[in-house]
Amino acid sequence: MSDLIVSSGTEPKPRIREGSRITLHFALLLPSGEEIDTTRRSQPATLTLGDGNLLPGFEAVLLGMQEGDDAQITVAAAEAFGERNPANVQVMPKDRFTDFGPDQTLEPGLMISFQAADGELPGVVTDVYADTVKIDFNHPLSGNDIVFDVSILSVDNA
Repeated sequence: MSDLIVSSGTEPKPRIREGSRITLHFALLLPSGEEIDTTRRSQPATLTLGDGNLLPGFEAVLLGMQEGDDAQITVAAAEAFGERNPANVQVMPKDRFTDFGPDQTLEPGLMISFQAADGELPGVVTDVYADTVKIDFNHPLSGNDIVFDVSILSVDNA
């Protein structure tokens, strides 16, 4: 998919820069068109560029845009949710999961939260073997280019 940016009107408007307070509608899509997330059926998002609400790859494509702009920009996997890292797939002893309740089954697709030094780390069970379990700690969207479909509703550079 090629990038497309459409601007409305000819009068000069403030452009998005680091620290801009912006209100926007967006959708995140896989290149196939499958929607991952959107604000388009609810309230728009308001954020300050650089405050950490958006990944840097998504913030970078907003720089220079202005109120009234509509864009569909493909953000490369490395700049979106990262490339898949084989080192983030780990095999663990099955007996590490003994605290599961009777209504929980250790099966592929199950998301488990692990304690990490800086908080929680989610992992997804990919395979269950006789004595071990394979857990994928990659972000579920890693390795995917993401289409960032965005409409800029307002820009405040005050």
